[in-house]
Amino acid sequence: MSDEMWINGQGHHVPASMVSDADKMKEELVNRLHAGADATQAVLAAFKKAAFDEVYAARELLFEKYGAKVGGAKGNFTITNFAGTKSVEVKVSDRISFGPELQAAKALIDEFVEENAEGVNDNARVLLEHAFQVNKAGRIDTNRVLGLRKLQIKGPDGGAHPKWEAAMQAITDALQINGTSTYLLFKEADERGVMVTKSLDFAAL
Repeated sequence: MSDEMWINGQGHHVPASMVSDADKMKEELVNRLHAGADATQAVLAAFKKAAFDEVYAARELLFEKYGAKVGGAKGNFTITNFAGTKSVEVKVSDRISFGPELQAAKALIDEFVEENAEGVNDNARVLLEHAFQVNKAGRIDTNRVLGLRKLQIKGPDGGAHPKWEAAMQAITDALQINGTSTYLLFKEADERGVMVTKSLDFAAL
């Protein structure tokens, strides 16, 4: 009877008799846990679809009650239980990214800070320095960048500084809306009555 062949990381065929017990144990463990993860993923996907179908169906029923038409874009809405202790929230958010104009904005801001070192307070300086840092996923935090447009920063004469204004315009021009993402949030009141989102993220459990 021929020996079963295993394929290693280099793509080589290795007889099972030459595979160590430790490698066989790891093979069984990884495959078994992956099978469980696949099954769990399928359950979550099915639950997500069913939940969206039900909340949108409930929304349509409420619209029909008042003789309103549902048509058009589906926006944010929340359905709450009678006691107000649990809710299901549909949240629609824009997917935002930035074009190459953002690099021009950063260069202008760096020049502005250098030219007006005494006119920029420490708090604003920290915000400016952190705005363009990348997160763990290697992406720039859009909220930090867009938050710069709310800063009340003036030139030495107390008026609008052309370089700062140009930087803010570059940020606006860099802004790109790449469609929307729709989320389903399950919230429940804790012992203090604060609505807390239930995490369905495996890493957060």
